[in-house]
Amino acid sequence: QRLKAAVHYTVGCLCQDVAEEQDMQFSKQTIAAISEITFRQCENFAKDLEMFARHAKRTTVTTEDVKLLARRSSSLLKYITQKSEEITSSNMEQKEKKKKKSSAVKGGTTGKQEAPVTENEDSNMA
Repeated sequence: QRLKAAVHYTVGCLCQDVAEEQDMQFSKQTIAAISEITFRQCENFAKDLEMFARHAKRTTVTTEDVKLLARRSSSLLKYITQKSEEITSSNMEQKEKKKKKSSAVKGGTTGKQEAPVTENEDSNMA
């Protein structure tokens, strides 16, 4: 019930934004109908995603399942693919940072040993 109310509220806000941009009005019945259709479609999406995962003998829905669900809308599929790649790239970068950090902590330094520079050697470099 709370989820349904949240969908109704969000649809109402979106309708209000569109109404202001387009200089038009939405009736309460129209907003309620859009909310109901949206909620039912989300339920169908959830069931489809569950079935895709189950068909693949998994208990977890993956991004591949979401892409399969969005296959009929090329622009949505493109957007989901792009966001998925961004998230994967970001996760890989974070893992690399953690690896470098943990290896630096274990080794005491970044892995390179530098000899201390004496005053005599410093003046020779100039």
